[in-house]
Amino acid sequence: MTRFAVLKTAAPVQSAPAPPADYGLPDVLEPYLESLQILDRLHRLMLDLIKDDFERLGLTDLTPVQALLLYNLGTAEVSAGELRSRGMYQGSNVSYNLKKLVQMGYVHHQRCDLDRRSVRVRLTPQGEEIRDTVGRMFARHAEGLQASGVLDDPPIRLVNLQWRRVERFWADQIRYIY
Repeated sequence: MTRFAVLKTAAPVQSAPAPPADYGLPDVLEPYLESLQILDRLHRLMLDLIKDDFERLGLTDLTPVQALLLYNLGTAEVSAGELRSRGMYQGSNVSYNLKKLVQMGYVHHQRCDLDRRSVRVRLTPQGEEIRDTVGRMFARHAEGLQASGVLDDPPIRLVNLQWRRVERFWADQIRYIY
Protein backbone atom coordinates (compact mmCIF):
# COMPACT_ATOMS: atom_id res chain seq x y z
CA MET A 1 0.00 0.00 0.00
CA THR A 2 1.44 3.36 -0.96
CA ARG A 3 1.12 6.59 0.93
CA PHE A 4 -1.41 7.76 -1.64
CA ALA A 5 -3.71 4.76 -1.30
CA VAL A 6 -5.74 6.64 1.28
CA LEU A 7 -6.59 9.25 -1.35
CA LYS A 8 -8.86 6.84 -3.21
CA THR A 9 -12.45 6.54 -2.13
CA ALA A 10 -13.03 3.53 0.12
CA ALA A 11 -15.48 0.93 -1.16
CA PRO A 12 -18.80 1.02 0.70
CA VAL A 13 -19.90 -1.93 2.80
CA GLN A 14 -23.28 -2.16 1.03
CA SER A 15 -23.71 -4.45 -1.97
CA ALA A 16 -24.55 -1.81 -4.59
CA PRO A 17 -21.47 0.16 -5.69
CA ALA A 18 -21.67 3.85 -4.92
CA PRO A 19 -20.25 6.38 -7.36
CA PRO A 20 -16.80 7.64 -6.32
CA ALA A 21 -16.60 11.03 -4.66
CA ASP A 22 -15.31 13.48 -7.23
CA TYR A 23 -15.48 16.64 -5.12
CA GLY A 24 -16.89 18.45 -8.15
CA LEU A 25 -13.83 17.68 -10.32
CA PRO A 26 -14.63 14.43 -12.15
CA ASP A 27 -12.32 15.12 -15.09
CA VAL A 28 -9.33 16.18 -12.98
CA LEU A 29 -9.32 14.38 -9.65
CA GLU A 30 -8.87 10.77 -10.77
CA PRO A 31 -6.00 11.52 -13.21
CA TYR A 32 -4.37 13.72 -10.56
CA LEU A 33 -4.55 10.95 -7.94
CA GLU A 34 -3.25 8.45 -10.49
CA SER A 35 -0.30 10.77 -11.20
CA LEU A 36 0.52 10.93 -7.49
CA GLN A 37 0.53 7.16 -7.28
CA ILE A 38 2.69 6.85 -10.40
CA LEU A 39 5.22 9.35 -9.02
CA ASP A 40 5.43 7.45 -5.75
CA ARG A 41 5.95 4.14 -7.59
CA LEU A 42 8.55 5.68 -9.93
CA HIS A 43 10.59 6.93 -7.00
CA ARG A 44 10.47 3.55 -5.29
CA LEU A 45 11.39 1.78 -8.56
CA MET A 46 14.32 4.14 -9.05
CA LEU A 47 15.60 3.23 -5.58
CA ASP A 48 15.14 -0.47 -6.42
CA LEU A 49 17.12 0.00 -9.66
CA ILE A 50 19.97 1.61 -7.74
CA LYS A 51 19.89 -1.22 -5.19
CA ASP A 52 19.94 -3.91 -7.90
CA ASP A 53 22.74 -2.21 -9.81
CA PHE A 54 24.82 -1.84 -6.66
CA GLU A 55 24.24 -5.46 -5.65
CA ARG A 56 25.52 -6.58 -9.08
CA LEU A 57 28.64 -4.48 -8.51
CA GLY A 58 29.11 -5.80 -4.97
CA LEU A 59 28.45 -2.39 -3.40
CA THR A 60 26.27 -3.46 -0.51
CA ASP A 61 27.38 -1.00 2.19
CA LEU A 62 25.26 1.86 0.82
CA THR A 63 21.50 2.21 0.80
CA PRO A 64 19.91 3.48 -2.43
CA VAL A 65 18.93 6.69 -0.62
CA GLN A 66 22.56 7.27 0.39
CA ALA A 67 23.78 6.57 -3.16
CA LEU A 68 21.24 9.04 -4.54
CA LEU A 69 22.36 11.63 -1.98
CA LEU A 70 25.97 11.21 -3.17
CA TYR A 71 24.84 11.57 -6.79
CA ASN A 72 22.83 14.71 -6.03
CA LEU A 73 25.65 16.25 -3.99
CA GLY A 74 27.85 16.05 -7.07
CA THR A 75 30.74 18.51 -7.00
CA ALA A 76 29.09 20.91 -4.54
CA GLU A 77 30.27 21.72 -1.03
CA VAL A 78 27.23 22.56 1.06
CA SER A 79 25.86 22.52 4.59
CA ALA A 80 23.45 19.83 5.70
CA GLY A 81 20.60 22.34 5.60
CA GLU A 82 21.45 23.29 2.04
CA LEU A 83 21.12 19.65 0.98
CA ARG A 84 17.40 19.92 1.63
CA SER A 85 16.84 23.51 0.51
CA ARG A 86 18.59 22.87 -2.82
CA GLY A 87 16.58 19.71 -3.39
CA MET A 88 19.57 17.36 -3.13
CA TYR A 89 17.92 15.34 -0.37
CA GLN A 90 14.22 14.92 0.29
CA GLY A 91 14.26 12.58 3.27
CA SER A 92 13.71 13.41 6.91
CA ASN A 93 16.89 11.84 8.32
CA VAL A 94 19.63 13.78 6.54
CA SER A 95 21.83 13.94 9.67
CA TYR A 96 21.78 10.15 10.07
CA ASN A 97 22.64 9.52 6.42
CA LEU A 98 25.42 12.12 6.41
CA LYS A 99 26.90 10.62 9.58
CA LYS A 100 26.90 7.15 7.99
CA LEU A 101 28.43 8.48 4.74
CA VAL A 102 31.19 10.23 6.69
CA GLN A 103 31.88 7.05 8.71
CA MET A 104 32.09 4.97 5.51
CA GLY A 105 34.46 7.47 3.88
CA TYR A 106 32.17 8.71 1.08
CA VAL A 107 31.71 12.26 2.42
CA HIS A 108 34.15 14.67 4.02
CA HIS A 109 32.77 17.11 6.56
CA GLN A 110 34.37 20.18 8.07
CA ARG A 111 33.12 22.82 10.48
CA CYS A 112 32.63 26.22 8.90
CA ASP A 113 35.23 28.78 10.00
CA LEU A 114 32.68 31.59 10.35
CA ASP A 115 29.91 29.62 12.09
CA ARG A 116 31.27 26.69 14.09
CA ARG A 117 27.75 25.23 14.39
CA SER A 118 27.57 24.73 10.65
CA VAL A 119 29.20 21.76 8.93
CA ARG A 120 30.10 21.78 5.24
CA VAL A 121 30.10 18.48 3.34
CA ARG A 122 31.62 17.35 0.05
CA LEU A 123 32.39 14.06 -1.63
CA THR A 124 35.63 12.21 -1.04
CA PRO A 125 37.25 10.43 -4.01
CA GLN A 126 35.39 7.28 -2.90
CA GLY A 127 32.12 9.26 -2.92
CA GLU A 128 32.92 10.60 -6.38
CA GLU A 129 33.24 7.01 -7.64
CA ILE A 130 29.73 6.24 -6.35
CA ARG A 131 28.40 9.46 -7.90
CA ASP A 132 29.89 8.42 -11.24
CA THR A 133 28.48 4.88 -10.91
CA VAL A 134 24.97 6.24 -10.37
CA GLY A 135 25.49 8.72 -13.23
CA ARG A 136 26.46 5.91 -15.61
CA MET A 137 23.39 3.94 -14.55
CA PHE A 138 21.12 6.92 -15.24
CA ALA A 139 22.83 7.42 -18.62
CA ARG A 140 22.12 3.76 -19.52
CA HIS A 141 18.48 4.22 -18.55
CA ALA A 142 18.17 7.43 -20.58
CA GLU A 143 19.73 5.74 -23.59
CA GLY A 144 17.35 2.78 -23.32
CA LEU A 145 14.32 5.02 -22.88
CA GLN A 146 15.36 7.16 -25.84
CA ALA A 147 15.91 4.12 -28.05
CA SER A 148 12.48 2.74 -27.11
CA GLY A 149 10.72 6.03 -27.88
CA VAL A 150 9.15 6.19 -24.41
CA LEU A 151 10.30 9.79 -23.91
CA ASP A 152 8.96 11.09 -27.23
CA ASP A 153 5.19 11.44 -26.82
CA PRO A 154 4.77 13.75 -25.06
CA PRO A 155 8.36 14.96 -25.11
CA ILE A 156 10.02 14.51 -21.72
CA ARG A 157 10.92 18.22 -21.62
CA LEU A 158 7.22 19.11 -21.68
CA VAL A 159 6.44 16.50 -19.02
CA ASN A 160 9.18 18.01 -16.82
CA LEU A 161 7.79 21.49 -17.40
CA GLN A 162 4.40 20.29 -16.21
CA TRP A 163 5.89 18.68 -13.08
CA ARG A 164 7.84 21.87 -12.29
CA ARG A 165 4.54 23.75 -12.41
CA VAL A 166 2.95 21.24 -10.02
CA GLU A 167 6.02 21.54 -7.76
CA ARG A 168 5.71 25.33 -7.75
CA PHE A 169 1.97 25.12 -6.99
CA TRP A 170 2.56 22.71 -4.09
CA ALA A 171 5.41 24.85 -2.71
CA ASP A 172 3.16 27.92 -2.83
CA GLN A 173 0.46 26.04 -0.94
CA ILE A 174 2.90 25.19 1.84
CA ARG A 175 4.21 28.74 2.12
CA TYR A 176 0.74 30.24 2.53
CA ILE A 177 -0.47 27.85 5.21
CA TYR A 178 1.45 29.66 7.94
